[in-house]
Amino acid sequence: MLFSRVRGLPVLAPGHGGRLGTVRALTVDAASGRVTHVRVRRGWPRGETVIALGAVDAVGPDGLVVRAPGGRPPRTPHRDLLGSRVLTECGEERGTVLDAAFDPADGRIEAVLTTSGEVPASRLLGLGDHALVVRTGRAHHL
Repeated sequence: MLFSRVRGLPVLAPGHGGRLGTVRALTVDAASGRVTHVRVRRGWPRGETVIALGAVDAVGPDGLVVRAPGGRPPRTPHRDLLGSRVLTECGEERGTVLDAAFDPADGRIEAVLTTSGEVPASRLLGLGDHALVVRTGRAHHL
């Protein structure tokens, strides 16, 4: 499933009052190549809640169904993957992230789609405030 198709979907918690809000973003641990949390916009003034991907029972084109409405925020800060600059470990510019494909069952990122082409998840190194860092796939520069 694509990140862009998940954004804006309703988040439902049938045992906890129905609709919680809408998906604002997905939190990614680039080093492990996985989506770890779903960030849910609950509307003003309630703000945002964070739900661990493990608490999501189903993901489909009509929405997400979760077991519990809230959770412990991730230990690492949230950074949006979509729109991030892409740099190699050598500092070379490789475009901007347009979208990413992931497996909603386990959160595994399959590929990152950039303005310079597709980057396999096996090349992801880290995601920070400045950029998504990827392996070049060739020998390091000296």
